[in-house]
Amino acid sequence: MEELVKSELAQKLFREGYNCCQSVFGAFADELGLTKEKAMKIASPFGAGFGKLREVCGAVTGMCMVAGYMKGYTNPTDKEGKIATYKLVQDMCNEFKKEQGSYICREMLKLKPGEDLPEPAVRDENYYKSRPCLSACALAANIATKYIFK
Repeated sequence: MEELVKSELAQKLFREGYNCCQSVFGAFADELGLTKEKAMKIASPFGAGFGKLREVCGAVTGMCMVAGYMKGYTNPTDKEGKIATYKLVQDMCNEFKKEQGSYICREMLKLKPGEDLPEPAVRDENYYKSRPCLSACALAANIATKYIFK
């Protein structure tokens, strides 16, 4: 598996109309042992900064969901597992922030709280050119590949 392949797949899924979280999480469906449909359903509420609330970028959430599925802990008393999982997420998110400037959707889109509506935006070429979403999906897929699968 190469980084380029997953980043391109994440961008392709986003261009098909999937949200940012679905695009990143869905790009790894095979590795996660999930069908595309199951991956998309699981990730569906987390796009546009968690249900379009514009909080943590959905691409970052998808990246972290992949990390949890592949490297997460299951025992609530597993202190070392918790530390390892949180460190992994922090390292991945810090790398994302270093490249994108933020991992908060609202900040990335330069929106004020409440400026967005629950309806999805119309996706045309201007939409893709004016927003960092495609590059965020590609970056999150690359970071997931780097930290989880290499």
